[in-house]
Amino acid sequence: PGSSAAAPLPEEDCMKLNPSFLGIALSSLLAIDLWASKRLGVCAGEGSAWGSARPLMKVIEISGHGIPWLLGTFYGLCQSDSSAAREVLLNLLFALLLDLVLVAVVKGLVKRPRPTHNKMDMFVTISVDKYSFPSGHATRAALVCRFILRHLVLAVPLRVLVVLWALIVSVSRVMLGRHNMTDVLFGLLLGYALYSVVEHCWLSPLSAPALFALW
Repeated sequence: PGSSAAAPLPEEDCMKLNPSFLGIALSSLLAIDLWASKRLGVCAGEGSAWGSARPLMKVIEISGHGIPWLLGTFYGLCQSDSSAAREVLLNLLFALLLDLVLVAVVKGLVKRPRPTHNKMDMFVTISVDKYSFPSGHATRAALVCRFILRHLVLAVPLRVLVVLWALIVSVSRVMLGRHNMTDVLFGLLLGYALYSVVEHCWLSPLSAPALFALW
């Protein structure tokens, strides 16, 4: 024959030329996420739209950081003279440590870089903190919020303040340019679910007598 039929494209090339609907949808959502997150990063730098509010946002950042919560909980545990309070504080300490480990593992697996407009001037970071997904602050905020509302007797205005604190900490992560929106949303869901794990594995003098013997 004078001309031969064109060889069929390999299967992987066909897939590249004909991307799936799911692939297109995910790529579009990612693009929207990056675009919206950059637009909402109004405190990402001193020259940003709300740059004057950046110092306040950084104070809020510290209020949701793991180290103050761990140190404060451990100090309260050592100073408490009530068995009921020690039980609650010991489980809060367990929850905070579990949160740190889980977030670090997910960050290390996903390895999503932080937004390009983020200034790497964060309060006390470790190796995996260079990654963005999920937001550890959002995870911790949701976890601590549920924990406090469940185990502390608070008046309604204080309960509202706890919820507002969790929301403000989470929103501030995008405003400071630290995270994309999906990092924060997944972090909130993860922290909310993590509290259920803590409740299921609740430590008590009966289930963990060795731990309570330390205090």
